[in-house]
Amino acid sequence: MRPPRPKGTVSLTTLALVATVAATGCGAATQARVAPSPSGPAAASAHLTVLAAASLSTALADATRAYQSSHAGASFTVATGSSAALRVQIEQGAPADVFLSADTVNAQTLVGEGLADGAAVPFAGNVLTVVVPLANPAGVATPADLARPGLRIIAAGSQVPITKYAQQVVVNLARQPGYPADFVARYTANVVSHEDDVTAVLAKIELDEGDAAIVYVTDAKSSSKVVTIPIPAAANVPATYAGVVVRGSAHATAAAAFLSWLAGPEGQAILARFGFLPR
Repeated sequence: MRPPRPKGTVSLTTLALVATVAATGCGAATQARVAPSPSGPAAASAHLTVLAAASLSTALADATRAYQSSHAGASFTVATGSSAALRVQIEQGAPADVFLSADTVNAQTLVGEGLADGAAVPFAGNVLTVVVPLANPAGVATPADLARPGLRIIAAGSQVPITKYAQQVVVNLARQPGYPADFVARYTANVVSHEDDVTAVLAKIELDEGDAAIVYVTDAKSSSKVVTIPIPAAANVPATYAGVVVRGSAHATAAAAFLSWLAGPEGQAILARFGFLPR
């Protein structure tokens, strides 16, 4: 079972309300500034607002605690949700210091819009798996069963990174021996729900409100209420997570220091404990 939301973490909805009051404009600059060098006392003594992909929730709670224990004066407010939705929040002026996306596209979009200080920094990898409820009432045995008529598949919205990765997995599966030529169409016809993010997708499966879903391996590992059905390596899709320092941050030096730490040995060791792959 996933642990409760850590203290200091706020919802995307709450953050949106803060952004509505605090935003003073979000016009894109033509060129991103170079991130300040993350060194010196100021690199740690700040309260950082981090917007992060939902799949990072549990690992990031441990990572921020570890960072605070070794960096005097550091503290965090973390809001998690769909990477695409969080990016839009930043584009609309939401106050944030660091953005951690479940893909490179959303982070790079902010760079291209001039809304990031410096380049996007890859910091973690992931792969996908099929999950079913603990009792597996639909009797799903292999990914091929995702095309079985009447199966209830839970998915996320079209702009959510897990959806884009999952769609590629489905295309790849259709090319595997023994899979029907219309596997993609059958899978698509079985999707009965589009959730806000991968955490919501997993929750539906945990509650037996769907028969199967494609999620990140790390999400499956975090839950004791689902059974994992591996996706063949030939069909799986590597997911690369990337982060940026948000332009306009009042603590850009501290934000860059944290992002560098997360992509470094200490951050990587913590992410690995939750099943994330090296960046």
